[in-house]
Amino acid sequence: MTFTAPSRVEDLLNFRLNRLLASSGAMVTRLCEGRYGITRREWRMICILAAQGPLSPSELAEHAHLERARVSRHVTDLVSKNLIERLAVDTDKRRARLQLNQRGRDVFDELFPLSVAFNNQVLAALTPAQVAELDKTLDLLMEAADAISRSHPIPDKADRRHGGSRRQARATPPPPPAWW
Repeated sequence: MTFTAPSRVEDLLNFRLNRLLASSGAMVTRLCEGRYGITRREWRMICILAAQGPLSPSELAEHAHLERARVSRHVTDLVSKNLIERLAVDTDKRRARLQLNQRGRDVFDELFPLSVAFNNQVLAALTPAQVAELDKTLDLLMEAADAISRSHPIPDKADRRHGGSRRQARATPPPPPAWW
């Protein structure tokens, strides 16, 4: 296995990171859904609002690395679950800021220490020096990925307003699968 010359999907960095997230985040996801009735993405937004304070929906989307439309749906759900509230902006009544209400703060205060405990259990597989090196390495990888993403190397973009993903029309159709 090598990251620089992957020969199968399991060799790709993103695949391995996603696998780690699925394994290490499973317990937190179970707590979120089972005990608190929130999704993993809603939990992410609660954490961001707890750390940042009131944010506009666009700012929340940026911090969460999600599309604004998706954040809007999650915000609606979090408001209906009585975990966050919308605050009108005095200068423009059409705009709002979002913040945790007391119930949302209580959920954060209960769930965050449990998340930290699961996080620390996973990191216990490493020495303190390895944890420090991993932290630096992840920072470097995130900076590189953000720079690549900002440069927009792929011009194609899914038109999510019309059914999810829209593929570009091909000049010639792809051949049928071998099992046909």
